[in-house]
Amino acid sequence: MSEPTATTDPAARAAALDGADALGHLRERFVLPEGVVYLDGNSLGALPAGVAAAASDVVTRQWGELLIRSWDESDWWSAPERIGDKIAPLVGAAPGQVVVGDSTSVNLFKALVGAARLAGPGRTRMLVDAATFPTDGYIAQSAARMTGLTVVPTDPADVPGALGADTAVVLLNHVDYRTGRLHDLPGLTAAVRAAGAVAVWDLCHSAGALPVGLDAHAVDLAVGCTYKYLNGGPGSPAYLYIAQRHQAAFDSPLPGWNGHTDPFAMTPAYLPAEGVARGRVGTPDILSMLALEAALDAWDGVPVEAVRAKSLALTDFFLECVAAYVPPGRVEAVTPAEHAHRGSQVSLRTENAREVMRELIARGVVGDFRAPDVLRFGFTPLYVGFADAERAARTLGRIFG
Repeated sequence: MSEPTATTDPAARAAALDGADALGHLRERFVLPEGVVYLDGNSLGALPAGVAAAASDVVTRQWGELLIRSWDESDWWSAPERIGDKIAPLVGAAPGQVVVGDSTSVNLFKALVGAARLAGPGRTRMLVDAATFPTDGYIAQSAARMTGLTVVPTDPADVPGALGADTAVVLLNHVDYRTGRLHDLPGLTAAVRAAGAVAVWDLCHSAGALPVGLDAHAVDLAVGCTYKYLNGGPGSPAYLYIAQRHQAAFDSPLPGWNGHTDPFAMTPAYLPAEGVARGRVGTPDILSMLALEAALDAWDGVPVEAVRAKSLALTDFFLECVAAYVPPGRVEAVTPAEHAHRGSQVSLRTENAREVMRELIARGVVGDFRAPDVLRFGFTPLYVGFADAERAARTLGRIFG
């Protein structure tokens, strides 16, 4: 393990950076275990401090005392749209375009089939990010079979050249889950729309970590989870974005009673609700949904642009610390160095990655492993500091030392 000089001591630099961090006080909004560096918020975010009390009130008072009255008196019924409007500014959307509920997979199915139905006649291909998260690929294949499309795996960089008059839908990930590569949402969306196709974006690894700009970049449809950088808790409900201009024509393949224009009329014919509410399906999962609502309070007064600036500073500093502490040749960064192409994680390739991550966790640094040889470290700027980054790199260096 190389030794830093006094002028470049990473620990001293970390202390100085933390002292100047304008977002450092946000750590107090979370419950974090003592002595642990948590760098897996890109898989499961930390617990916001207000969630436990809010969840207790939902269980003991709203459910336990008010019972079914809470659908009205506690405003359970409006939760999918109300919480969607809390997520909207974090993904750059105006109110009335995000609805919360179901899983990411279910919302992706709605979005892809809905996109195929929005596409014009004669379009037969669905371009899908070739390195997408496996479930996205499975859902895309099923949606394509149902709508008569053919899935064409495509590297995001190759999408502009692969587009044609026969392209109906393009599914892309804003940030690659394995490498942390940030894809060009504005440029790719513009290319897709210029070709007359419908753009669907998976925001699971970007929402809450960097500006997305769904409205500004004229994205058609998007989905995302809430248990990563949005800290909604394990299995917290996902969300679906339907651009205002598409809502009247959006034809969901899952026309549940909650998405009906008059749910309690119980009519045999389905008439979709106006607006984004047509993206609802069944009864909302109130316990996890209201825990998510409380979790989103941690974002009060926090501009996403400031989060992005800290994210880039953290990941830059971590890479510098890795270079200082880890013997040359033991790890290789697979996350792009360029800020324009980096999400909020750093992925390192190394031999025996699974065992290395197990040892890191045993020493109090929690990241995760992706087969066959990738260590992933997620940097959630709301609660991760520069001292955390330094300790993680120093611990990694000692394992290799």
